[in-house]
Amino acid sequence: MAAFRSWRWIAVWLALTALMGGVLAWALLAPAPSSLRAWFAPGPMTHGHHQIELACGVCHTDAFGGGAVLQQACVDCHGEQLARVDDSHPKTKFTDPRNLDLVGKLDGRACVSCHSEHRPGIVGDMGVSLPVDFCVTCHADVGQERPTHAGLGFETCASAGCHNYHDNRALYEDFLLEHAQAPALTESRILPARDYAQRWIAEHAPVAATTPDHPTTDAALVGEWLASSHAQAGVQCSGCHAPRQTAWRDQPDHQACASCHDGEVRGFLQGKHGMRLAAELSPMTPAMARQPMHRDVAHQELGCTSCHGAHAFDTRKAAVEACLGCHADEHSLAYRDSKHFKLWQQELAGELAPGSGVSCASCHLPRVSEDLGGASQVHVQHNQNDSLRPNEGMIRPVCQSCHGLSFAIDALADAALIRRNFSHAPSGHVGSVDMAVRNEQADRARRAQEAP
Repeated sequence: MAAFRSWRWIAVWLALTALMGGVLAWALLAPAPSSLRAWFAPGPMTHGHHQIELACGVCHTDAFGGGAVLQQACVDCHGEQLARVDDSHPKTKFTDPRNLDLVGKLDGRACVSCHSEHRPGIVGDMGVSLPVDFCVTCHADVGQERPTHAGLGFETCASAGCHNYHDNRALYEDFLLEHAQAPALTESRILPARDYAQRWIAEHAPVAATTPDHPTTDAALVGEWLASSHAQAGVQCSGCHAPRQTAWRDQPDHQACASCHDGEVRGFLQGKHGMRLAAELSPMTPAMARQPMHRDVAHQELGCTSCHGAHAFDTRKAAVEACLGCHADEHSLAYRDSKHFKLWQQELAGELAPGSGVSCASCHLPRVSEDLGGASQVHVQHNQNDSLRPNEGMIRPVCQSCHGLSFAIDALADAALIRRNFSHAPSGHVGSVDMAVRNEQADRARRAQEAP
């Protein structure tokens, strides 16, 4: 009898084990990510990845691949950005035999050496899991090599607005010297002009559409379309609802937009607004955000038309109203009281030239020149995180369109000023430009003294 009871408990144990194993397998391997996956996650994700924390396969593409698999996953998403910014610490720097002694201290060949996930206790800003003074690992002698750095603490390398591990384009010494004398406000304060409409007309020679190619009785809808750049460029209803002779769709998604706006959609899918769609998850909603959002739009799905509208595609509305319709953080709420917003109002009123105003999109979705399709094109970078982490990435594509370099560095290093949406001049000063000037002057004096 005792043996029977023993076997009965063993059978129950085996059944429960099989049941839990089945639940785990279903949660991890089901085609559509299950909320049960959160039960098995070793910890929460960072701010940059929390939207896709249930799509384990985005990073863990092979359960048996090890670190090489995770590294490839990082490169698949961030490799293009690192190549564009001319990564200051590429993998090749750590595979160089001359630096092998450093690899044991800081293995820069693997992204996960610094950027950890599921470990909130050790992860700080931008997913960095290293101490703030980790630069000393390789640059302990910088104070002796560069007199300008003597006496500076290694914890100030990044916090002072001087250096960034990956992108130092705006902080190279020759660049600092080139723009050292620039005033706080430059003479020409105009953002680059988008050239998509001109390129479309040149490539397709369209005839402006006056009537839709799809029957409808909604006069308001037709009116929105007629006033849009699509109608002006000859893009009919079928251009979005049945692109490239595909089946008609009543509600086109981002893939329909990509048939003409591939660069913009690619950026959108790389940013926080669209990364869930790229991972084949449901669209992002404001309710999923970790930043404060307006409650009345908590469950609104984010896609191209949630900002641009379904038929009017008004880029001016998308540049400000769409952003403030969701975002309720201190920085966003302070925008309407800023000088930037006043310039934006003047541009909309025709009092200033196009490109003179500063909208939310001017800074967070900047106009950038990229090689798209074999030609240099100015388009809007829809990855809003591209120039935000670190925020010094805004200096070249955004700030310097209107401001001098030193002023821009000071402003972006002032956290309180950023929260107030740049309502006044920076309260502090970063001495990187001054340091570069003094260094050049000392070198010039030394060369003059050594000259015959």
